[in-house]
Amino acid sequence: MFPYAPAAVAAAVLAMASAAQAATTYQLDRTQASSGEAIEIRGTFFNDGTTAATWQPPRQLVLQWRDREGRAQRTVAHAAGEVVPATVPVNNFVRMVWRTVVPAGLTGLQAIAIEGEPGLLALDTSTRERSAIAGTPAVAPVTDPSAAQRGEPVVVPPIAAAQMGVDPNVGAAPVTAPQQGRVDYAANAWESFRNALSPYEPVYFVVGTRGGTNARFQISMKYRLFQPPVDRPSAFYQNFYLGYTQTSLWDLDSPSKPFYDTTYNPSVFWMSESLWQSASQRFSAGLATGVDHQSNGRDGDDSRSMNSAYVQPILAYRLGNGSTFSFTPKIRQYFSIASENPDIRDYRGRVDWRARWTTDDGMMISGMWRDGKDGKDSWQADFAYPLKRTWFSGLNGFLHLQYVNGYGQSLLDYNVRQPDQFRIGLMLVH
Repeated sequence: MFPYAPAAVAAAVLAMASAAQAATTYQLDRTQASSGEAIEIRGTFFNDGTTAATWQPPRQLVLQWRDREGRAQRTVAHAAGEVVPATVPVNNFVRMVWRTVVPAGLTGLQAIAIEGEPGLLALDTSTRERSAIAGTPAVAPVTDPSAAQRGEPVVVPPIAAAQMGVDPNVGAAPVTAPQQGRVDYAANAWESFRNALSPYEPVYFVVGTRGGTNARFQISMKYRLFQPPVDRPSAFYQNFYLGYTQTSLWDLDSPSKPFYDTTYNPSVFWMSESLWQSASQRFSAGLATGVDHQSNGRDGDDSRSMNSAYVQPILAYRLGNGSTFSFTPKIRQYFSIASENPDIRDYRGRVDWRARWTTDDGMMISGMWRDGKDGKDSWQADFAYPLKRTWFSGLNGFLHLQYVNGYGQSLLDYNVRQPDQFRIGLMLVH
C-alpha cells in the first residue's frame, strides 16, 4: 500500500472523482492490452469527510468482462501488496493495486465491472496495429449535444475548440502504436520518479512581524533510491533515501525584499518507520540513520557549514481517541565543521529532542528542543489545523502557527540569540 499523501496531491489525483465523504475509485493502468497481457487495477480511497476513515481493501477483486454482444466472463484480480486496514486522515488518500491477465480469446472493446462496486471501466483488447478504437484517431468535429436544447448550433465553432486546446476536426488516438522495439522511456521514468518521491520534513510558509515583517518558509522531500516490490516487505537496501530540505528567512521589510539567509540541507539516510509493532498495533518502533550537510551557500565571513552523522529512533503510540503520539530524538555526531563556525555544536547541541501529536483528522502539535552548551538552548513549537475544518473549506493544507525562541533561526546567526518570534501562515505537509 502506498503511503499517505497530502491533500494538495490528493486533489490532483482525484480530480475526476465525484464528491463524496469517503469513496473508492478504480482505474486501469492502460487503455489497451491484448489477451495474455498483464494489467493493473488501481484503487484510490479518498477521505473527503470531517473525521478519519478506515479502509479495508479486499485481497481479490472479481471482474466481469463484457463484449459488445453482452457475452460475459468473470476473472479474479489479486492484490499486489500486503492487505491491511488503513486509517486515512481527512483530506488524505491511500492507494492499492490489483493485478490480473486479460483473458484469452477477447477482442475489441470490453466493459469491465468490479463486482460490488458502481461504475464501469473500459479496455480495448485488440492489438494496437488492428485496433479501430484505441489505435485510430477520431475524425469528427467537436459537438455539444446540450446546445440543441438551448436553440444553439450543436457543432462547436473552431475558435471555441481551439480555446479548449483541441483540434476542431480530428482527435488523437487514445493509444499510439509504438515503433518496433521502442519503449516509452519518458512515461516509465516519470512514473518511477513519482512513486519514489515523498514528503520529508514539514513544508510551510509563515510570516511574523517582530524585528520587522519577515517570512520563514521550508520545502522538503525525500527520494527512495530502490523501489521495493508491492507484493512483499522491502529488503534492507530498499530503505535508502536521498533527502533535501531548504529553509529560508525572507526580509519583507526592506525595500528590495532580500532573502536574509537560506540553509541548504541535503542528506542520505536509511529509514524504516516500523521495524517492530506490538500485538495490539498501538506501539511501533522504527529507525532512521544517515549523514547530512548544512550550509548557507555564502563565501567569506558569512559562510556557514557543517556535517553530521545521526541516529534517530522513531517511537510511536496509537492513542484510543484516534490520535498518535510520536517521539523522534535525533542524535548527532558532528564532523568537518567549517572554520567560520567552529563552535556551532555548542549552540546546536548533540540532540534534537522532538515530539509530535497528530489526530486522524489532520491536526498536529509538535515541539523541538536543542540543548546547547551553557544554556544556549533553542525551542520551536508548531501547530497545524486543517483548513477544511475552517471557513476556508475549499483550501488544501493547514493553518500553521509557529513559535521559535533562542539560537539558530538561521545558520548565519547560529550564535546570536534572537528575540522570540511568533509566525502564522500555511502548511502544506506536516
